[in-house]
Amino acid sequence: MYVGVQVATLADIGATVLLTVVCGVLVFSPWLAPLAASAFARLARSRRDNATDGDAPTAEAPAGLPLAGEEAVRERLYRPARVSSWRGDRSPRRLRIAMLAPPWIEVPPPGYGGIELVVAQLTDALAERGHEVTLFAAPGSRSQARVVSPLERSYPRAIGQALEEADHVASALAAIEADSTGYDLIHDHSGFVALAFADRLRTPLLHTLHGPFDERTYGFYRRHGHKAPLVAISAAQLRTAPPGLRVVGVIPNPLRTDEWPFAADKDDYLLWIGRMAPVKGPHRAIAAARRAGRPLVLAGPVQPGQEQFFAEEVEPHIDGESVRYVGEVGGVEKQRLFARASALLMPIRWPEPFGMVMIEALACGTPVIAFAEGAATEIVTNGETGFLVADEEAMAAAVGRLDEIDPARCREVVRERFDVARVAEAYESAYRLVVAGAGVDTSVTRRPPTRTPRSSIRSARSHTSASVRAPAEAGSRPISTRTTKRPAPAAHA
Repeated sequence: MYVGVQVATLADIGATVLLTVVCGVLVFSPWLAPLAASAFARLARSRRDNATDGDAPTAEAPAGLPLAGEEAVRERLYRPARVSSWRGDRSPRRLRIAMLAPPWIEVPPPGYGGIELVVAQLTDALAERGHEVTLFAAPGSRSQARVVSPLERSYPRAIGQALEEADHVASALAAIEADSTGYDLIHDHSGFVALAFADRLRTPLLHTLHGPFDERTYGFYRRHGHKAPLVAISAAQLRTAPPGLRVVGVIPNPLRTDEWPFAADKDDYLLWIGRMAPVKGPHRAIAAARRAGRPLVLAGPVQPGQEQFFAEEVEPHIDGESVRYVGEVGGVEKQRLFARASALLMPIRWPEPFGMVMIEALACGTPVIAFAEGAATEIVTNGETGFLVADEEAMAAAVGRLDEIDPARCREVVRERFDVARVAEAYESAYRLVVAGAGVDTSVTRRPPTRTPRSSIRSARSHTSASVRAPAEAGSRPISTRTTKRPAPAAHA
């Protein structure tokens, strides 16, 4: 599953360099210049007057990535992978929401694309609840909401590249800020750029973090994470968070349970699905399945940079019988694989913030056997919806206990904890808290100064960059706007 905010050169640079990146986009995209000029002029004029003096935050993450409010996360405020309780305004007033998706893949994704699937389901659910939602996403996107595509095409093989992300987000923010009727809120799923400029926008922004806090992203969130309220998708995700985050709560990723077919009777094969990366463990799934004496089906893309690993560690074991590779799958074929599998194997070796494939499998009544890493410990209930294990040997042993798991209970748990209706309700309440400017919890973290002098940033980063001045407002080129309605899919039993 494609997880996370896209980590690229934007991951460890300050706001000054981000501005330089966006300006660099203009050199290669002259048509964007008037639009971005207008946007930055408005952003500069509307910058909030909440600056305080202080030293620049440390640029590098301390060794070990210290825990941020872990006791509060565990004991008081958050509940693992469950919708947080809200006490905000529950009035039925319709909200105008700008939903900002990444630029890489259309929404919903044709195959691989975890964030895009989350955005698709949440956007449709909010529209169904009567809110006026505009989805800013890659061309080809479909939704029950209004769709705006800032760029001329999608970039599935450029995931994480700074230029495309900056181009997409700068164009979307310009359109949002220029809208004469005004949006109540921006819900950002796009990555880094929108969060870095959130304190310069007139429109409140809520940022959902889809990736981990790691060595590459820690510094960015330490410098910029306080600029907007943030939603985490699991309690595990917060354990390595930097101080100063304005965390509203923990809201898991959603799933339309009724769109996934349930099957109580299973075939003999085990399933692994994801991108062909070492941390995802396809080679470990092969070892576990072989030890258990079960056939294994592998599904997922080989993304740029993963070719050598696939060729050396995975491909030699593919024989079409004990190990089959079906490539990237989506739609009905993906659902069929989940529903008929005897179990989903998740031999991950990284702190995965969520893992959509786990709740997709459970919705089909398919147990999950996972290494006890990241959010797997929150999604899988050991002995009830699957098993949490330490290694390949224990994973193989758990395969022999699959008859202890009730497929109907697996699906019931998804409906109770992760169904899109429940998640949309939680986000709706979070939106109202953010719009009201209240309810943002800061007691578990220390909030740094809301503004750092540019000279201090230059000193901390040991380099200098030219001061970027907002250009004069100019006429803007309209970006492509269209409404594409997606028919509601038929429900499965």
